[in-house]
Amino acid sequence: MADAAHQGTKWIMRAGYGARGVIYIIVGGLALTAALRGGDAKGTKDALATLQNEPMGLTTLWCIAAGLGAYMIWRLVDAVLDLEDHGTDLKGIFARFCTAATGVIHGAIGVSVAGLARGGAADSGGARDWTAQVMQMPMGPYLVAFVAAVFLGAGIYYAHKGLTGSYRTHLSTAPFTQRAQPVLTFGLVVHGAMLALVGVSLGFAAWHTDPSDAGGIGQALETLRALAWGRFLLAGAGLGLLGFAVYNLVEAVYRVIPHISGPNVPTLADQTA
Repeated sequence: MADAAHQGTKWIMRAGYGARGVIYIIVGGLALTAALRGGDAKGTKDALATLQNEPMGLTTLWCIAAGLGAYMIWRLVDAVLDLEDHGTDLKGIFARFCTAATGVIHGAIGVSVAGLARGGAADSGGARDWTAQVMQMPMGPYLVAFVAAVFLGAGIYYAHKGLTGSYRTHLSTAPFTQRAQPVLTFGLVVHGAMLALVGVSLGFAAWHTDPSDAGGIGQALETLRALAWGRFLLAGAGLGLLGFAVYNLVEAVYRVIPHISGPNVPTLADQTA
């Protein structure tokens, strides 16, 4: 029974990472297209909305929504059962809390994607909308500031993960994972930079008490385009997000889960030690 539960958890995990991979293929691909051909760079929801009128688009949206729900389940189970051996000290509890929070956030995104699959509009429920709603709550600007800090911290975490190669500790050794490391590193660093930009925009919104300052990934991409050499920066961001898509797809296949995979599975970290 335990083996069956473990296998079920692995497939839920794979569905979750696979869904994230598909999302970033679309977001990164559209950002690269915008840099090369012009047009607006799109955030997650706007990018996925382009599927609404495509053949099999609604089916794809439902599959992505289900995959994000699976990712939420995987992260919550991981946090509660400590499948990745974070431990029960303060650092471990914090890591498990962040794991659970990541799952809940992706679950919320999954609900949003399901709304698109039902024919909802892409311009509803965006960063500015929910920021405006939170601003109306007691201590609203402080809540937005907290979320800004979370995004900034997540961005630093992902960039650090890529630059230090700490992601290697949970990827099994295989010819493909060994060759793909530069792509994975680049993808993690760029994704971290995008999240940090989102955090900065939310921070400005909290500081100025102005929801119009808030923006998601789409706004972060447009910010890059507005800089000197903006089209090149946007193209680089698009390539980086495609790299992050590869990272998620690699996680879907090669991720090592200590309580399930066992302690003796060789990882990329073992190869570089």
